[in-house]
Amino acid sequence: MRIRTFFALRLADSVVRQLADQADGLCAYDRKLEVNWVDSDHYHLTLCFLGDTGLDQIERLEGLAKRHLEEEQSFQVCLEQVDYYEINPKVSLIAALPAENDKLISLQKRVADVVEEAGIINAPADFTPHITLGKLPRKNKFKRPEQWPNLELYSLADSVVLFQSKQGEHGSVYTPLFEVELQDLD
Repeated sequence: MRIRTFFALRLADSVVRQLADQADGLCAYDRKLEVNWVDSDHYHLTLCFLGDTGLDQIERLEGLAKRHLEEEQSFQVCLEQVDYYEINPKVSLIAALPAENDKLISLQKRVADVVEEAGIINAPADFTPHITLGKLPRKNKFKRPEQWPNLELYSLADSVVLFQSKQGEHGSVYTPLFEVELQDLD
């Protein structure tokens, strides 16, 4: 059996509320109702999408993640903007994007190393960490705002979670499979 998985960071509740307010404001541009808006309970900062993963690989991923990430320190992530983000030829996102951050890039690379060492062929190397606010077909009539919202929201990156993604009746359902705590800030 195979399941869809991805690595992500959880977000502070205050950040989730503010992102939900931004998404609510963007609904006015969805005149053709093409956007599948994500419920704010499911907001997370995606680091690496693994796709279909064998159940036997989950245990190996957990061991590798704990070993590779045990010395990583927690850090603040600044969410800088909301934007339109094309992830593949069929799907686009309305997403919150983080400011450039060396610690985030380093963590994302370590997570990608874990995935590679586990023998999983994953997403392209140019994957951008993001928070999906809404999904829509690549070909759409979404009227993009002249000015996308600028953000200055901070959330502590203090653990990395492997989630299962399962399609539900009202969008995807995310179930944490394991979590690796990062070291406290000095």
